[in-house]
Amino acid sequence: MTTKEKEYTQLCVWEGVLLEEDDHEEFVEFFEEHMEARIKLAETVWTLPDMEDGEEVPDTGGRSDIFFYVHSEDIPKFAMKRMKLDGFPRWWEDVLSNGHGKRYPKEVRDRYKRTW
Repeated sequence: MTTKEKEYTQLCVWEGVLLEEDDHEEFVEFFEEHMEARIKLAETVWTLPDMEDGEEVPDTGGRSDIFFYVHSEDIPKFAMKRMKLDGFPRWWEDVLSNGHGKRYPKEVRDRYKRTW
């Protein structure tokens, strides 16, 4: 990881967002222009089905969630502005603390560690 990449410290998850590869640049520009935040896309993750009594719950899972990092200097501005977005982006640590980490494959949970 380069020094510049290390400046992007806060992982966020925006649930239910489908982002085509052609839209990546526009997505990043949206945050710069409207949220005054520099972001770095991490990946799109598809959720797992919900489980109930060891069985998959029908018609659950398969949701597209966007994982992205916010630049350290922009976190204070972004923290409140994000709440104006529909289904606003959540901090990764909040997703994990609220028990929603199980929606993601183990490889994803292992790749993105809790930072606070």
